[in-house]
Formats: sequence, structure tokens, C-alpha cells
Amino acid sequence: MSLREKYLAGLTFRTNKPEFEPGEEISAFVTGYDGDTPVARIGDTILRVEDAPDDALDTRVKLRVEEFDGNDHHGTATYLETVGGSAF
Repeated sequence: MSLREKYLAGLTFRTNKPEFEPGEEISAFVTGYDGDTPVARIGDTILRVEDAPDDALDTRVKLRVEEFDGNDHHGTATYLETVGGSAF
């Protein structure tokens, strides 16, 4: 392996529209509401978190992705637990 290959090994680019698979567990911040439903935004991807607690806004939560549409970058997720407070 050349020095350049070693230097670039594992290098990937982030996207503003990440995609998720059903069953995948992630952590994200609950950033707002869509009507009465809390949402987590990861870049331009939006996950509705229908069973999040009332005080979930601006907290970091662990989620399990239930459904995801890779064309619209929208989906639903199940709230698992709160893992952190506000980053603001």
C-alpha cells in the first residue's frame, strides 16, 4: 500500500441527505415539530418520532428507524431513550 493509499484509507464524504435502513439504530437531536409530532433532522433528512416524550425537543435521543423513503429522504423512527441534553 502506497503512502497516498494509507493517507486516504477510510476517507469518505458526508452527505446532506443520509439514508437509513429499517431497524438501524441512530442517535440524533429532536429539532422541532411537524404538527404535534417531534422530528429529528439529520442534514436534509427528516425522521418523524411519533412516540417521543413531551420534553424531547432539543435533546439527543437514540432512535430505531422504522420506515424510510430514500427518494424523499423522509421516514419514521421509534424513540428508544434520551442520551443527552441540549447542545445550545
